[in-house]
Amino acid sequence: MEMTKQFNPQFSRLGEILVYHEKITESQLNTALADQKRSKEKLGEILISQGFINEDDLVHAYSAQLGYHSIGEDDLFTADATVVQMIPEDFARQYMVLGLAKSENTLSVAMEDPEDLVAIDSLKRLTGLDPEVNVAGPSALRRAMDQIYGRIKQSGQVEEALQGLTVITGDEDDREEVNLSPENASSDEAPIVRLVNLILQEAIKERATDVHVEPQQKHIIVRIRIDGVLQTIMSPPLASLNGLITRIKILSNLNIAERRLPQDGRFTIKSPNREIDVRVSILPTVYGEKIVMRLLDKTGFDFNLKTLGFEDDMYRVFKRVIAQPYGMIVVSGPTGSGKSTSLYAAMKEIKSEGINISTVEDPVEYQLDGINQVQVFEDIGLTFAATLRSILRQDPDVLLIGEIRDEETADIAVKFSLTGHLVFSTVHANDASSTITRLLDIGIKPFLVGSCLNLVMAQRLVRTICPHCKEDYSPSSEELAKIGLEASKLKDGKLYRGKGCSHCRRTGYLGRTGIFEIILMTRKIRGLVFDNANEDAIRLQSMDDGMSTLRDSGLRKVVAGETTVEEILRSTVEDL
Repeated sequence: MEMTKQFNPQFSRLGEILVYHEKITESQLNTALADQKRSKEKLGEILISQGFINEDDLVHAYSAQLGYHSIGEDDLFTADATVVQMIPEDFARQYMVLGLAKSENTLSVAMEDPEDLVAIDSLKRLTGLDPEVNVAGPSALRRAMDQIYGRIKQSGQVEEALQGLTVITGDEDDREEVNLSPENASSDEAPIVRLVNLILQEAIKERATDVHVEPQQKHIIVRIRIDGVLQTIMSPPLASLNGLITRIKILSNLNIAERRLPQDGRFTIKSPNREIDVRVSILPTVYGEKIVMRLLDKTGFDFNLKTLGFEDDMYRVFKRVIAQPYGMIVVSGPTGSGKSTSLYAAMKEIKSEGINISTVEDPVEYQLDGINQVQVFEDIGLTFAATLRSILRQDPDVLLIGEIRDEETADIAVKFSLTGHLVFSTVHANDASSTITRLLDIGIKPFLVGSCLNLVMAQRLVRTICPHCKEDYSPSSEELAKIGLEASKLKDGKLYRGKGCSHCRRTGYLGRTGIFEIILMTRKIRGLVFDNANEDAIRLQSMDDGMSTLRDSGLRKVVAGETTVEEILRSTVEDL
């Protein structure tokens, strides 16, 4: 095919345009044309399915051929919601058209097929404006419609839920208590029921772990924690606060008349295939009561050791140690760092018909087949220590203790590990070496800590780059210096980040992975513990033994393109 400087896309075939712009080769075009003769599918669809081009490449070529302007997915998400609403959702999805902006006489729209005259004529009659057409890809249009129309419906539901809001008013003395449970909700109360349901549905849909309802001076902020970071989802007016609090207190079986003291409760959300345990904490603030709800999906545990994020060398060490017949393995980190997930994955790895595994937890976060799980209830005296004393008579081989909080629990755990049992537990500490000193602080004697411990692991969760909008870039020397990374360690001098797209709520991150710091209790480390050495001495000896710190583990994931420099700086401290 002859390529000349006078190449005009409007007089060229689609394949020729793609070849001219070097999106495909002549050979790839011929392969696709041969497939088209057999399948009768559109050439563009064949090229995409074979991986020769992506949807954006096809949109640019198609728009050039027809003489229209093309629009990328990022620009679709900047569409004015009031303009989007001018086109009913059913019509938009039927004709694959999305409103973008409008002027006095024109309506700018994105369409999959800019020559759909029926759709354009219908748009004129519907809006009274002349359509100005841009070309967009079908999957990008669908994603934009899902998000924008979803947001419009959500805000409409909030407005509808708050219409005529007149619940729980009055002073402390003449306050009216209203039952807001769904079966007893009156027409005035039903809006609050819908609003609470809407908040919980949005949190579950977005994989949130926590919901924060925070009163401010003039409004309420509702935020959800996605992949460890809070994001605002709505801002209801302050008038809805009392109704929201009362509804959640009733669901949690709390005292709706008490507004001066903190309260803790729980309730469960059940559906045919899911069961989510909701832990509720209510705290009085200067503007009213703040609510935090922690969501625990108890039904599905699909992690295993390989999917936690271990580097190969760490994976081999951890797998070898958890296969030992006795001793103690302690995982540390702050709340929400994935400690329980790691221990559950270890249980899943070692469970078999030949061993009896028992756990004592508060709460039971996941339900695992083949493991005996006990839920602690402090209110009735079923504490960690009381439960552990009973479990000793249950002939256990492996024991998981949700958390070592006090000397009594620690003492029982140590005795278990020294009498032929394998014990797993967690401790709140900042890193692996401080975990050992934390056990000593709780009250365990140094010779017992040195004797029973097999392995100590500290961990954090870091967000992973969204695979749908991942891009490479050349980092500056300042950025590399900030995290202590040498340019020579980078592949082709590049690092990676996410641009932000519909899949990741424009954050550039989707999902999380673990970074780990493992101390294997060698003879030298045990000797330091026996001698009551300080945390720094243990840490230095561990690094001499080859330990990767949390920062090192994070840097390995940055270089591998799994996460970003910013995320590691947010999650770890500099090694001094």
